Amino acid sequence: MTHSITRRAALAGMAALPFVPALARAATVGGITRFDPALDAVVDVNTPIEVLSSGYRWAEGPVWVKSGGYLLFSDVPANVVHRWKQGEGVTRFLDPSGLAGPIPAGIREAGANGLAVDARGRLILADSGTRAIAAVDLATKRRTILADRYQGKRFNSCNDVAIGRNGAIYFTDPPYGLAEGDTSPLKELGFNGVFLRTADGKVRVIDDTLKRPNGIGLCPKKTTLYVAMSDEARPHILAYPLGADGMPRAAAAVFHDFSEPLARKLPGLPDGLKVDKAGRLFASGPGGIYVLSPEGKALGLIATGKAAANCAFGEDGRTLFVTSSDMLARVRLKTPGW
Repeated sequence: MTHSITRRAALAGMAALPFVPALARAATVGGITRFDPALDAVVDVNTPIEVLSSGYRWAEGPVWVKSGGYLLFSDVPANVVHRWKQGEGVTRFLDPSGLAGPIPAGIREAGANGLAVDARGRLILADSGTRAIAAVDLATKRRTILADRYQGKRFNSCNDVAIGRNGAIYFTDPPYGLAEGDTSPLKELGFNGVFLRTADGKVRVIDDTLKRPNGIGLCPKKTTLYVAMSDEARPHILAYPLGADGMPRAAAAVFHDFSEPLARKLPGLPDGLKVDKAGRLFASGPGGIYVLSPEGKALGLIATGKAAANCAFGEDGRTLFVTSSDMLARVRLKTPGW
């Protein structure tokens, strides 16, 4: 979900290349940096970052499927959701993952982006190409559109999702999937929003003031919503206190500011994020995946050397899977994510 100028240029140069996933040539990559001693309770800085596969155009949206013991992740511009399982490697799970049929010239990213699994065991996906939030039955792969409009106007290109209370779904809707972004003739909404789809199917606006809303997540008690902004002018993660109805009960506060690593021109922008059972955020930012305390303090950095799009907890809960540019990687944690 990071959409910096660098990424756009890279995608433009790779558009004609075939999709060729492969086992990584190197077993490990990057490293872990400690900013605060509290990181030692979360991960050992000497733990290797293992590359599981590579060759993707832009790996995204990982989610662990507990019932099957496998990971799903997106390659958004390739329009594929892949499945990884220990001992089996990577196979295609949804192809296409998003918009089917001939892709109009105005659609830049036709595939699914952020993924989640709801309490009913359905795969919930932010379908960038179809410009919708959809549910997929994992057994039959039958797809159901849950939301594709707000007040009769189509979404821009749905980007990331988080599951709230009682089947509610929070999601972000920037214009990244449209070839001309905010100036696209396909854009119907006058803003790039953060939305809530309630359990009864209604769509409500959480925030319509953000330039580039991107990654999204919830604290363990579902009382705080986090939204990452891939905005060079405001590279922040925002925190929204939520009321019993799932809507903000006060203005959003800046939870973490990535201006300093961005100024150092580290690769990437604030993007996908996950929250562990202790309330720590594992959030992509310039340089990789940051481990942030529940108060927003940076404890450490898990870096592959490339821009990181997103991450997810999996296996026994102590593995962090990372989608980073063209690769899928994992690192073992000391503490369980869920």
